[in-house]
Amino acid sequence: MQLVIVTGLSGAGKTQAVRALEDLGYFCVDNMPPNLISRFAELFRENEGEIQKVALVMDIRGGKFFESVFEALTFLDAHNHNYEILFLEASEEVLVKRFKETRRRHPLSTQGRILDGIIEERKRLQDLRGRASKVIDTSDLNVHQLKEQVVDLYGDSKDNRMVVTLMSFGFKYGIPLDADLVMDVRFLPNPHYEPHLRNFTGHDQKVQEYVLESPVTRIFLEKFEGMLAFLLPYYVQEGKSHLVIAIGCTGGRHRSVTLANEIGGRLDCKEECRISVKHRDIMRNSGEQA
Repeated sequence: MQLVIVTGLSGAGKTQAVRALEDLGYFCVDNMPPNLISRFAELFRENEGEIQKVALVMDIRGGKFFESVFEALTFLDAHNHNYEILFLEASEEVLVKRFKETRRRHPLSTQGRILDGIIEERKRLQDLRGRASKVIDTSDLNVHQLKEQVVDLYGDSKDNRMVVTLMSFGFKYGIPLDADLVMDVRFLPNPHYEPHLRNFTGHDQKVQEYVLESPVTRIFLEKFEGMLAFLLPYYVQEGKSHLVIAIGCTGGRHRSVTLANEIGGRLDCKEECRISVKHRDIMRNSGEQA
């Protein structure tokens, strides 16, 4: 049985993630009390593998029942059950906005501010986040983008290769919270200062040529590709299933997009991993520095 435990901050998108898993053929249970995991695993064992993929949502809504989550994980480890923890999170600002838009009450802010509940929940879930197999920061994702990420991670159960996500971003909007490696490419020539390139992005050939034809860029790509060729086999050996490489420039529209696309193309031939390229900030204000 392939078991995915979905957890994370309230308002971070667990419902949408579970819907995506359900569409992928997972048997899903929402708000599962952790102390029922042992009986749940026994139930599926008795059905002799008729259901192969299961997703269980366990979060702070469980109240006192949720406090037994680490005992449940200990049980799974002791009985050699194959499971992953998918942890969803978002920034305080985004979570407050989402709760206000939906007019829903935060589970931990019954008599206080929404922000107080979010801060307390993040504190309580800190240790569980540390045990997560995969972390998705949904601060800048819409419903469709979140579903796309879940499908990338769990859509092909036959392909167990590590997923490497190359994510371009703008430092002015903050470093992606789920980044494992962060590379700052603000030292490269900036197309923003070329009037005929400013309104284009790293998807456009003229911007790509401007960035990639620089001698500094060519040297950087050679050295960075060599470093990744060294690192990736060790991440695979460690058992890491998802690696996020964040590549940032100032605004996330020109240099970082160009480099993410280029490095993604170069890594695509690696047999030990699957490549996914994302551009977090490419749709931001085109008039800002990139």
